[in-house]
This record gives sequence, C-alpha cells and structure tokens, in this order.
Amino acid sequence: MRDLRLSLRASSGRSDPARLLFFALCFGFLALFLLLPLLVTFVEAFSRGVGVYLDSLADPDARSAIRLTLLVAAIAVPLNVVIGIAAAWLVARFEFRGRQLLVSLIDLPFSVSPVIAGLVYILLFGAQGYFGPWLKAHDIEIVFALPGIVLATLFVTFPFVARELIPHMQALGGSEEEAALMLGASGWRTFLHVSLPNVKWSLLYGVLLCNARAMGEFGAVSVVSGRIRGVTATLPLQVEILYNEYNTAAAFAVASLLAMLALLTLVLKSILEWRFADSIAAARGH
Repeated sequence: MRDLRLSLRASSGRSDPARLLFFALCFGFLALFLLLPLLVTFVEAFSRGVGVYLDSLADPDARSAIRLTLLVAAIAVPLNVVIGIAAAWLVARFEFRGRQLLVSLIDLPFSVSPVIAGLVYILLFGAQGYFGPWLKAHDIEIVFALPGIVLATLFVTFPFVARELIPHMQALGGSEEEAALMLGASGWRTFLHVSLPNVKWSLLYGVLLCNARAMGEFGAVSVVSGRIRGVTATLPLQVEILYNEYNTAAAFAVASLLAMLALLTLVLKSILEWRFADSIAAARGH
C-alpha cells in the first residue's frame, strides 16, 4: 500500500500524456459548453449598444417579468426553508414508520420532469381538472395565475434546503440538543440557540441553490403560467417570448440578467465552500 501511494505521488508530479489529455478535455468542455454560451449571451445583449440594452430591460413586459420572478422567489424560498427544515429535522432526529418514504418524496422533484409536474397541476386545478369546477364556482384562480406559478416553483425547488440539511444534521448527532434539554432549555429555545446555529451555513447554502433554481425555472412554470405576456411571464418565459418574435437583442438582454444571477450564485457558492469548508463537507456527509 505504501509503495502504491509513493507511485501515485510520483506519477502526479510529472506531466504524462494521459493527464494532459484529461486537462484538455475538461477545459475544452468547459469552454465550449459553459464559457462560450455565457460570452455569446453578453455579446448579443450589447450588440446594438447600451441604450438598446437598457431600453429592453426598461420595457413594461420585461419589468413585469422581473417583478413576477422576484415575487415568486420571495414566496417560494421562505416556504421551502420552513418545510425543508421541518423535513430534515424529522429525518435526522427521529426513527418512524414511513421515514424512508419521506426521504424518497423529498428526492421526487429530482427524478420527475418539471413539465410533468406542471401538467399534474393542470389536471388538478385547471378548468377541466379535478378541482377546476369548484375553484371556478368560488372565483379562485390557481393555474395561469400567481398561485400556480408558486406551486410549480415550490415543487421543483423543494429538495435543495432539505437535502443540504439532512446529512449535516445526521453527522452532528443530537448530543448538544440533549444536553440543552437536560439543562432545562425548552424545545423551541434549543432549536433556535443550538440546532439552527450548528447548521446555519448548510442552510444558507441550500437557500442559495433554492433561490437560483426558483428564478431560473422554465419547464413547470411554462405549463402552469399560460405564458401571458406582462401578466404571468417570468424572466425565462420572457426570454422565450422575445426570441420567438426574433427580437434577439431584447431576448439576450433579459437572458443576461439570468446569467448574472447564475454568476452571482456561483461566486457566493464558492465563497461558502471556501470559508466554511468543514461545514459544507459535513453537510454532504464526507
């Protein structure tokens, strides 16, 4: 075993053709499929000048899409934080019948196409759906309105917070919480002053990913929103609408906002991983 480690270290210190080939493949892939599209997005966004770029973002439909995207994220992310913390707490701290089923349900949005999720909401809350006649009789709008967009976004973003917290809570164990309870702290006080601070960076990491997905979701939202321009069109849908109208400069201008969101998410994610590497590693179960 010691000889194997020495040979691996020796091989890692020289530039052999295989390693150079892997480097070339990795960086070539990143440049072709990640950096080049990002560069094209900003080049096309400013292709007609800064004035056209700013006018595209100041368009009433674009501003409506921005407001709607921010509103949906502002509703969906806090709800997912509350639900995600509760689900992670149940899974990490208690043994109960149906625990594995709960874990599978948490992972369900990862395996189900967002378009299928949107269609399910149409079947449930659409005009011809199971609850459609009752909703119409009571003048309640779900699909093709804000509630439907929020529901679809909640579904696709639900796993992010819970999935970051569960392995971290399991790795930490419950000894500190048990000590706090034995010393007379209430359950709520223990949660606020012991449990939550221990997982705060994993929670922030999950919130960051959840927010990025909420703002960039396309598939499920495109089904339940009806793509009503200026009313139920979020930023990704507004990009599609503009591009289908051959208004490429405006489409790429709006797309640049999503690209900047992705870059900001990447920077914040890197900072979290760098500053709090131990917490992030524990959250992932390493």
